Amino acid sequence: MTVAGRRRPRLPALAIAVALVAVLAGGALFMSGYTLGQRRVDQPGTPASDDAAFEPFWNAYRQIVDRYAGGEIDRDKLIEGAIKGMFEAIGDPYSSYLSPEDFQATLQGISGQFEGIGAEIGTVDAAGETSDCSMLAPDCQLVVVAPLDGSPAEKAGIRSGDVVVAVDGTTLDGLSIEDARNRIRGRKGTQVTLTIRREGQADPSDIAITRDVIVSREVVERDLADGDVGYIRLAGFSESGASEFAREVAEDVEAGRKKLIIDLRGNPGGYITAARKVASEFVAEGPVFWQEDATGNRRATDATGEGSATGEDIEIVLLIDRGSASASEIVAGALKDTGRATLVGETTFGKGTVQEWTQLDGAGGFRLTVAKWLTPNQTWIHTVGIDPDIPVEVPVDVGPDEDPALDRALEVLGEHAAALQPAA
Repeated sequence: MTVAGRRRPRLPALAIAVALVAVLAGGALFMSGYTLGQRRVDQPGTPASDDAAFEPFWNAYRQIVDRYAGGEIDRDKLIEGAIKGMFEAIGDPYSSYLSPEDFQATLQGISGQFEGIGAEIGTVDAAGETSDCSMLAPDCQLVVVAPLDGSPAEKAGIRSGDVVVAVDGTTLDGLSIEDARNRIRGRKGTQVTLTIRREGQADPSDIAITRDVIVSREVVERDLADGDVGYIRLAGFSESGASEFAREVAEDVEAGRKKLIIDLRGNPGGYITAARKVASEFVAEGPVFWQEDATGNRRATDATGEGSATGEDIEIVLLIDRGSASASEIVAGALKDTGRATLVGETTFGKGTVQEWTQLDGAGGFRLTVAKWLTPNQTWIHTVGIDPDIPVEVPVDVGPDEDPALDRALEVLGEHAAALQPAA
């Protein structure tokens, strides 16, 4: 995939800026991105039917360019600001314009390596419930969906559910979600201080984080003392991660293991095709999710039919928490609706939309919500999440060597918690 350079050519019309795009084709994604290639879409200009609607814009644009006396006008910035304003007007935290620099950084993140603190963020309302709000305020708060495994955020003590109230001592109220993200992002070696409010703590606390290069290891398998139980943790949903996950599942099945624990806690999502592949490891046939487009048309995405653990003789427990989002929820919804797993833990985050990334020639890019996704039973979990079959509350002061949810998963499988001890 090629990435347009950072030079921003002069654009004589908003129509050209919007129409001349390089679409990352098939770009359905959750949180981190999904790309199948690139195609160029060229359109001649503003449709005649939109001429009247655009007239106020052109009037304002001409007045600024022709009459502004406060200094030199950068027309590129005017166009960029107009595009950004359109996305902010949508009021969707998952649809936004990105500057050339931010879009480049995002593409690096999609490739699996980037610089920053390593945390996925979302929004909640004043009651702490997942929200679709897009402008930060007391009733629209920035929340950590999940810190990435081994990231600076995780090492500094950031947890899923932490509400970020300030960055470097400056409140976030009045900022868009993208502007807040930009304050948190930064280069390796630089430091940022997040003021966070945490459930169970009376007062906010400051956490200093030194940004670093983030390279995520998505699949972790732990050997348990009881060889009958397989444990696989999946921290993200890249194409390579899904393939590695499938290999681990196949190895467990070939080893004769009939009980599997799949851990999706703190997994904020990834590629939609990866979610399908992971769910298909356990679901033999039929839909693993549905998509509904802007016109209301629904289309089912079926299991691949290539899974290693689809047999009913294989018992599965899926661990979830509030940091399990989007692609994680696709898998959780598929396994719950088809009866292939017992869900243990906490209610998931609740992100039921699909975004598409589009690159504007030399002028950054944007992500746009283009569909809803639904579980096999056609349930939309957006802002609601997926409830576990067996809830497990994790105390705020739980020790580093304690894992109540994993203990409960072993009980469900008829195993003793001592099986958590590594095999000799």
